[in-house]
Amino acid sequence: MVNITLSVPEDMKKEMEKFPEMNWSEIARAAIKRRLILLKEFKEFTKDSELTEEDALRLGKDVNKALAKRYKTNLKK
Repeated sequence: MVNITLSVPEDMKKEMEKFPEMNWSEIARAAIKRRLILLKEFKEFTKDSELTEEDALRLGKDVNKALAKRYKTNLKK
């Protein structure tokens, strides 16, 4: 097994120290593993897509604007 160094903000480290029974290395490994699984699934899902990254970002922005408008309208009711 190889080692990596992980930097966390000082306040997070202080919070982590309140739980010395936790195996923070194992928690970090599990989080990285989950993210890798999600990335592999995303890559598989998008492998046949003709959308460019630019197209996806534009569509995401459009969706965010539409949702913000919808929620703003609903809040006024």
